[in-house]
Amino acid sequence: MSDYERIAKALAYLQERVTEQPSLDELAAHLHLSPFHCQRLFTRWAGTTPKRFLQVVTLELGKNLLDQSCSVLETSAALGLSSTSRLYDHFVQLEAVTPGEYKNRGAGMLLSYGVSATPLGRMLLAQTPRGICKAAFVESEEAETHALLELQQLWPLANLQLQQARADALSAQIFSARTLAATPLSVHVQGTNFQLAVWRALLQVPRGSAVSYSQIAAAVGSPSAARATGTAIGANPVAVLIPCHRVIQQSGALGGYRWGTERKLALQAWERIKGIKGSE
Repeated sequence: MSDYERIAKALAYLQERVTEQPSLDELAAHLHLSPFHCQRLFTRWAGTTPKRFLQVVTLELGKNLLDQSCSVLETSAALGLSSTSRLYDHFVQLEAVTPGEYKNRGAGMLLSYGVSATPLGRMLLAQTPRGICKAAFVESEEAETHALLELQQLWPLANLQLQQARADALSAQIFSARTLAATPLSVHVQGTNFQLAVWRALLQVPRGSAVSYSQIAAAVGSPSAARATGTAIGANPVAVLIPCHRVIQQSGALGGYRWGTERKLALQAWERIKGIKGSE
């Protein structure tokens, strides 16, 4: 079992027993580890202890985050979702594929990719000259093959090249605590006008916060289209940078996630903890 699989198992256990506040000994026993090894592994991965992590991911936090985020999206809508200004320190620039690029299907374009280890599992990262076009968690060879196939279907005539060092550098940049306050990142994605509007709306949600599907639907001017909004969120091709993991159910429950609910929980708590540490 990989370290990520152990952590995913730990997260699921803590989520199921959040109201019970299980002890380190109980968590270690569930993972078949010694308390010392459990604490060390968890802290190395998350940068905090299981106890602190548990406090961050309570259901009440989710409800509070939703309440706090109402004014965030209202303000963003007032400014215009297509505005180049940003309310928060995301600095992720979304570049839509042009009609000419779509028609050419990647002809003459270098498309680099690699699979890198991250704090949340292995991730396939791919870039066009204009930005990141795919970021997908791949925990198995089958998942990696499927992600590459999706990439080739999007850009069938592109020159696809393995450039592992470039992918590793990009992974380090994405998961650095200082990334979004330092170097802007661009994503270069294909999507319908509605999908692009939803993905731009997601960029307005600050790290450590959460919104509901209906709030995103309202932010893009389609308050009755929560289901279609959910479909657009699920089609997000760039994990983490386009933060679909910040969308939860109105009740405060996690809801679904393309790369697994345990990873969604991990991302939310990871961002929350990094944000708290960064402000200290």
